[in-house]
Amino acid sequence: MPLHDKAFWAVSFFLIGVLLASFINDWQQKILVLILISLLVACLFLVFSKIWLAILSLGIILGAGYYFVFDIKQKDFKITFNEEITFGGIIRKASTGLNQQNLVLELGEPYRGRIRITAPRYPSWNYGDSIEVQGTIKSPSEQSVKYFEKEGIFGTMSFPEITLVESGRGSPIKAWLFKIKGFSEATFKKVLPPEKAAFMAGLTLGETAEFSKEFREKMNLTGTSHLVALSGYNITIIARGVMLALGFFFARRKSFWFATLAIILFVIMTGAEASVVRAAIMGFLVLLADQVERLYSFRNSIAIAAFLMILFNPKILVWDIGFQLSFAAVIGLMYLKPALEKILKINPKPGFLNWRENLWTTVSAQAAVLPILLSNFGLFSPISFLTNVLLLTFIPYTMFAGLLIAAAGVISYYLALIPSLIANVFLSYEIGVIDLFSKINFRVSVGNFSLLFTVIYYGMLIWLIIYVQRKKTISQKI
Repeated sequence: MPLHDKAFWAVSFFLIGVLLASFINDWQQKILVLILISLLVACLFLVFSKIWLAILSLGIILGAGYYFVFDIKQKDFKITFNEEITFGGIIRKASTGLNQQNLVLELGEPYRGRIRITAPRYPSWNYGDSIEVQGTIKSPSEQSVKYFEKEGIFGTMSFPEITLVESGRGSPIKAWLFKIKGFSEATFKKVLPPEKAAFMAGLTLGETAEFSKEFREKMNLTGTSHLVALSGYNITIIARGVMLALGFFFARRKSFWFATLAIILFVIMTGAEASVVRAAIMGFLVLLADQVERLYSFRNSIAIAAFLMILFNPKILVWDIGFQLSFAAVIGLMYLKPALEKILKINPKPGFLNWRENLWTTVSAQAAVLPILLSNFGLFSPISFLTNVLLLTFIPYTMFAGLLIAAAGVISYYLALIPSLIANVFLSYEIGVIDLFSKINFRVSVGNFSLLFTVIYYGMLIWLIIYVQRKKTISQKI
């Protein structure tokens, strides 16, 4: 077996180990699982006499063990619950909505750990602020405890008394990046109407805090929420743009490293959401393959992306829906879309305004994430196929106009008005389409979505992909 195949299967077994460990809380169960996995490894070796298979299967033990160790270290916190106390801490994350702020606070001595504070919209708090808080810390509800654990948060507070002690206690680089992000959002608000400025911030920066409840609902109804989940397009634009601009001044190798730095800074600036991190890692691997003149392997790159993200936080595999949706969608685009085009004999031409390409891109991605959507939200919007066909062609141009607005705003407010005229046209059309189709109440709702159906569904998709690939291989040999 070639080395790259062994690496792929080793990573896959590691992820299986993390997956199994994610559902186990009791210590006795943890020990029992590790024993059973060890027996499985021994059986594989004895039955198949393949030492490499047994060695790779050890990845399951490593994955499960890694999750258990991470869980122990993460839960090493010291928090007093259900008592009114006064304590200090440093804000590690601050997000502002229409009516409130959500703050992630790193507690100071004598306490230890992180909590989330819901605070009034004003006064405004920022990353790196050292604050004193008076109030009562509550444990997360049973329904939300796994979500908060995934974020490393073990307590919540609602509207406590907050006093500023000192500003600028965070990383200077992160503070600088957040200022750039804040400046870009402020520029959008200056040159665009409120709803359009909020939508532009979502498209270019993944920032949805300013979305109204009504607009969020419209995007959910039309299946367009993914438009504001930053993807590989943003990463590609930044990386290629940096390499192209610096190519006039530096050698190719230096341009590559500057582009890599730009990717890292963009990920940090936008909050390092799962979809962005996945796209960033895969985008970097594409650039790296081009740099070292090696073939790019999508299968290995997506496995490496998942592996690196789970090394950083193994709890996202099961408890982060964004992680699941991001990986399922990109796998659907790379494997399911070609299979559907082949078996249905779809015309390869993109069609007027890329309607055919947009349609099958949407169908493939939606088919890949369907069980995840139904099991978590209980509904699916068939109207999303049409809305995405109408929107996807124009989204890249809107995003590019947004980047021009932010860049021009650094020089002059009046200069930023020029690209805002173009952006206004695109945004009016896109928001108009979302508004129009949100009025068509056509959704599929599911009550209890079984695990068995999920397994059967994905089994059928995998069979379809393998069947088409084998058929293609046989026809090429003939």
